[in-house]
Amino acid sequence: MTVTVQELLLSRIRDVPDHPKPGVLFKDITPLLADPEAFTALTEALSALCATHGATKVVGLEARGFILAAPVAVRAGLGFVPVRKAGKLPGATLSQAYALEYGTAEIEVHAEDLGADDRVMVIDDVLATGGTAEASLELIRRAGADVAGVAMLMELGFLGGRVRLEPVLRGAPLEALITL
Repeated sequence: MTVTVQELLLSRIRDVPDHPKPGVLFKDITPLLADPEAFTALTEALSALCATHGATKVVGLEARGFILAAPVAVRAGLGFVPVRKAGKLPGATLSQAYALEYGTAEIEVHAEDLGADDRVMVIDDVLATGGTAEASLELIRRAGADVAGVAMLMELGFLGGRVRLEPVLRGAPLEALITL
């Protein structure tokens, strides 16, 4: 019996009840990362999306997005640009604030890492409510770059992140390898 990439990936994601707080079912991707077959399949699937959508750079969102986006960039032959929490990058940065459930957060990118010639694929592990992805799209465009697309390992559809992102995608594709 042949196993699809989605089945392989899903079989390596562990559910952790009540983490980080009671009532939350955390999706732990560390077993997937520890399995070379699954991690390679994930990297190849995401790098194929970069090629399909004509990306010239890959942005990884802190923190687990870094783990996925860096090898995808290498596999696709593209540059990798980290989008970090505020205060983590040295030098001149652009920043974007966004709303959390209780309060706000801010992300940053080096101002010189993205420009008008770039088509950027945003990569992260999970699309939940969409706040971080939304802020990253705004930040990328403020840097002068074009958004080639957004690619996620998994989308938690019941949390409405896709609906939230629709207006800021501006026609750019949003792809999730697994939707729950």
